[in-house]
Amino acid sequence: MAKHEEVKNGVIFPSGEKNEAFAHYFTGQSYLKTLIADPEVSVGVGNVTFEPGCRNNWHIHRDGFQLLLVTGVEGWYQEQGKPAQFLKAGDVIVTHEGVKHWHGAAKDSWFEHIAITAGTPEWLEPVTDEEYSKLK
Repeated sequence: MAKHEEVKNGVIFPSGEKNEAFAHYFTGQSYLKTLIADPEVSVGVGNVTFEPGCRNNWHIHRDGFQLLLVTGVEGWYQEQGKPAQFLKAGDVIVTHEGVKHWHGAAKDSWFEHIAITAGTPEWLEPVTDEEYSKLK
């Protein structure tokens, strides 16, 4: 049994449905519950839940940013050229426009964060199994 399996039911907000719309930008299974999708508001807000080992591809936010509010442990965040950061509940990540990065669950743990996103994501290559397996 994976650590923190209770996260799959949502910590604060529901985990949502399988994230089929963005599945081709993820390795593993994620779930998405859209919290704010108002065309009159310039940001989207969603609760993203990752099964153990799930991570999104490298990506860049164009003409915007992304804020991650970690609500359920344990996961990773990495910017290109920098070491990966271990994440736990209560951590906050600010990703500025144009910064190549990825985020996702630890190998043996569920992970959840609220993503507040402005601008347009540019999806890039997957995080390789080799890159991911080096995380401690």
